Amino acid sequence: MSEVKRLKTRDEINSTYKWKVDKMYVSSAAWEEDFEILKSKAPKMQIFSGKLGRAEDLLAFLESNVEIERLLDRLLVYAHLRADEDTAKAEFQVLKNKIDSYGAEVSSITAFFVPELLSLPAGAVDEAIKKLPALELYEFYLSDILDQKPHILSVEGEKLMASVSDCLNAPGNIFGMLTNADMVFPSIKDESGNETQLTEGNYSTFIKSKDRRVRKDAFDTLFKVYGGFKNTLTTSLTSSIKNFVFNAKTRNYTCALESSLKPNNIPLEVYDNVVDTINNNLSSLHKYISLKKKLLGLDEIHMYDLYVPIVDVEVDHIEYADAVKLALEGIKPLGQEYLDVFKKGISDGWVDVFENKGKRTGAYSWGCYDSMPYVLLNYNYQLNDVSTLAHEMGHSIHSYYSRKNQPYIYSEYELFCAEVASITNECLLIDYLIKNEKDKKKRLFLINQQLEGIRTTVFRQCMFAEFEKITHESIEGGNPLSPEDLCKIYHDLNVKYFGAEMVVDEGIDMEWSRIPHFYNDFYVYQYTTGFAAANSFSKMIVEQGESAVERYKGFLKSGGSDYPINILKKAGVDMSTPKPLEDTIRRFDELLVMLEKEM
Repeated sequence: MSEVKRLKTRDEINSTYKWKVDKMYVSSAAWEEDFEILKSKAPKMQIFSGKLGRAEDLLAFLESNVEIERLLDRLLVYAHLRADEDTAKAEFQVLKNKIDSYGAEVSSITAFFVPELLSLPAGAVDEAIKKLPALELYEFYLSDILDQKPHILSVEGEKLMASVSDCLNAPGNIFGMLTNADMVFPSIKDESGNETQLTEGNYSTFIKSKDRRVRKDAFDTLFKVYGGFKNTLTTSLTSSIKNFVFNAKTRNYTCALESSLKPNNIPLEVYDNVVDTINNNLSSLHKYISLKKKLLGLDEIHMYDLYVPIVDVEVDHIEYADAVKLALEGIKPLGQEYLDVFKKGISDGWVDVFENKGKRTGAYSWGCYDSMPYVLLNYNYQLNDVSTLAHEMGHSIHSYYSRKNQPYIYSEYELFCAEVASITNECLLIDYLIKNEKDKKKRLFLINQQLEGIRTTVFRQCMFAEFEKITHESIEGGNPLSPEDLCKIYHDLNVKYFGAEMVVDEGIDMEWSRIPHFYNDFYVYQYTTGFAAANSFSKMIVEQGESAVERYKGFLKSGGSDYPINILKKAGVDMSTPKPLEDTIRRFDELLVMLEKEM
């Protein structure tokens, strides 16, 4: 009997493949010393309360706050990275809990700042900047806060809103508990005929099964269970939407959509443009569905057929060193400077590569202003892991450039920009792989991989965004939504998006009820815009070379020094126009032509 492969402990992983977090703190004792410094300095910030009208005190507060926040970030990142590398190690869980708790206390100590700043007479901040040139650094930061003045309540009002925040978040928490903890799915028979309990985790595997009976059973079983809770899930979602609407009205926004977009100065037209542009190009998705039906040899294509691969290929085993080489080849168009930063990250210990016992699952990029960027991977020798490496290093190199070129207060980029650099790397990598793959089946597989990426990230997320828009506008208009209403809205969207050849099974009508992002209002459209911006950058970089690379690096270096739309526009991608999305659709169409040629 063969020996079961044992997962290595943290100590058994070669140090070459572990991130060098000790460059932040050599030990927990060194961390504790800084923690004591933070606890001694943070309470002293209260001395500025009531004094922000004086330019000298305003500057002193801002500089002291930066010092406090930088120290807090350093302590927070170290504790969390250490806790994630081995979740069973109590020493680092204690550090994480201590800093998380004290982080909330620091926020409480400095909570006077925004209400007091907004209570200053009109023009007071401009006068302070004229009087004290050192304040010019903070001009955009301060003006951004002041722009929110019409939507900030009185001190008493803000306290009241803060006190009910737990209540307003209740629908999302209830949804999470119901779907993650209480909801249980029956068993289905797997490909070998064995009874296997269905879970949210293995559903994603079953829905890709080559055995159509298996994926249909998984689909029908999952959505039947959700359908059994349709009244509760409807109440949960509509209550969440009502809370967003309440928050928008209370803060004097015209609608919930404005309350989500305006703080980042994103025009409402950007959201409408996403939905309209995709709707005007649904014929491309319809063509893909038709092609997929043909390639899978189906008389009818159903919703449960969407995720099954169109071709089986042998899974390549890719060593980590080869993954690094492959990623570097893929992103070569970004130029030598960018490649050198990537190599430096690998050699300097940015990346924690392999899974070990107790390590957090998944992948992410993190770090702070006073640390190197750090990347957590759970590398498993597959092509998808190469893509994940390129993706997370895209985030990290974005952070590297931003922190190197911006002061602390502008070093973090907004969510609207966050996925652009990572997906740009992915687009360049898959383009390289498709162009250089000689094996017909593997090339077909890669083409379909990118088609699926655009289908799920651009078309599907836009459909979600349209669902959000319809449901919010309905409730804002005083029209309540029943389970039947939500199911009909969602059903009709699927019919429209997937076209005449798709059999829109009744089960899919309940899919709205399992999307956690709907509890974070108007979030999902940013997946669509992020992919579109990344596709535009990758296209320009390949076609225009050095001039496009320099503009792109300008984007990476900008951090949060301006509003997201402006930062992207300066780099050559105007998200206030349909062009980036239309370019993405053109790439989708190009891939469809390739797919037809390979058939």
